[in-house]
Amino acid sequence: MREHGGYVYIMTNKTNTVLYTGVTSDLKKRIYEHKEGLVEGFTKKYNIKKLVYYEIADTIEVAIEREKQIKAGSRKKKIALIESMNPAYKDLYLEI
Repeated sequence: MREHGGYVYIMTNKTNTVLYTGVTSDLKKRIYEHKEGLVEGFTKKYNIKKLVYYEIADTIEVAIEREKQIKAGSRKKKIALIESMNPAYKDLYLEI
């Protein structure tokens, strides 16, 4: 059986002040859940609804490893990552 791919993503709030890094096998579904407040926890508490960065991985395991790398990095590194793909911090949800 072939492994499904995975995604690593970074979301933020309306004012781009809080960053959240996550991993999923279904990016569109997961971002929808965050946007609708269906996920209890950090993203709901801080009103994080804007997808500003994502990467596609061949397997969910690779995505999880990449998520760990990103989370271990500084806020400055996360901002650089976002700005390399999305300098205007626009919501990428409609593009996925």
